[in-house]
Amino acid sequence: MIQILIVLTVLCAGTCSYAQPTDVPDMECIPSLVSSIRVKPPLDFCGEPAPIDSMDARERLERELLLMLWDRDQTIMWLKRANRFMPYIQAVLKDQRLPDDLKYIPVVESSLRALAGSPKGAMGYWQFIKDTGERYGLTITEELDERRNIAASTRSAVAYLKKLHADFGSWTLAAAAYNMGEAGLKNEILLQDTSDFYDLYLYQETQRYVFRILAAKLILSDPGKYGFKLIPEDLYPPDESDRVQLELAQKTPVLSIARAARTSFKVIRDLNPEIRGYYLPKGALTLSIPRGASAGFQERLAGQIPSLASARSETVYVVKKGDSLSGIAERLNIPVQTLLIWNHLGLNQPIRPGDRLSLNPGSDKKLSQESSP
Repeated sequence: MIQILIVLTVLCAGTCSYAQPTDVPDMECIPSLVSSIRVKPPLDFCGEPAPIDSMDARERLERELLLMLWDRDQTIMWLKRANRFMPYIQAVLKDQRLPDDLKYIPVVESSLRALAGSPKGAMGYWQFIKDTGERYGLTITEELDERRNIAASTRSAVAYLKKLHADFGSWTLAAAAYNMGEAGLKNEILLQDTSDFYDLYLYQETQRYVFRILAAKLILSDPGKYGFKLIPEDLYPPDESDRVQLELAQKTPVLSIARAARTSFKVIRDLNPEIRGYYLPKGALTLSIPRGASAGFQERLAGQIPSLASARSETVYVVKKGDSLSGIAERLNIPVQTLLIWNHLGLNQPIRPGDRLSLNPGSDKKLSQESSP
């Protein structure tokens, strides 16, 4: 009983923790959870009032606030990432004359993480499933997934939300449909004979969805009120990379892009999370490279092609009778997975005597099979 009283006292009274060592006087105080969830109306989403004076809506909002405030490390990451991504998202919303509150959707969808995924196959900042993403113009292939590109996915999300708003006549319902699908929401509206989101009985995930957005709005709009006292140096800076237009005549290794940009493979992958593997497809695309690297980039990239062709001609292994991929990899001291990637092979794909395997990371060729079947 004494232990329970101690816990309740801490939760109700609030806590203070030092953000720096104790010999530094700057101290961060965290308001109590009870005081933090005392939200008074009015509160709205995209200008549409949320009925938080009703007991049901108030309880649903308080639950989401408590969960977010308890998970303080995740909320801190929201605040730090928001400084990087929100300016772009807000600019797109403003350009399309859409409500600014829509910017909180990718916060609750993905925590503003490019590589966030769900068990249902949703991916990226705005958590598009594959079919919906492709329907709204996103490229999703084995090599590129634009759901993980902040610019492309935001444009597609804006187009989808505009369509949902046109269908339902409400941004609150548009957000609910974004979460559960427009067909499912239309079905529930017809069966329950109401188009008021707050009066609809929906899947638990969707019933919570708008309240999660409202809770995120409250915290991100006034983080200091909830004990999140970040200084400018704490925040992640906005992207300052150069954007380059490419017209690739052939499948091109990402490593070649990195070398032309005078940087590493990792930097190119980090700047372009839509890249899924080690090669870029033939055709036109736009990539981010480090700031300042665009000067002379195209010339340096063009210079990579002859060197890659030369490397391919000098590093080829011709498969012999009795060879296996694992045996070749062991003999040449190359991981099997590396050999598969260099030659665009599947793990169980057969090889035959006379096949030509590339043994360098610059190869853009699939396994060359020259023997007769």
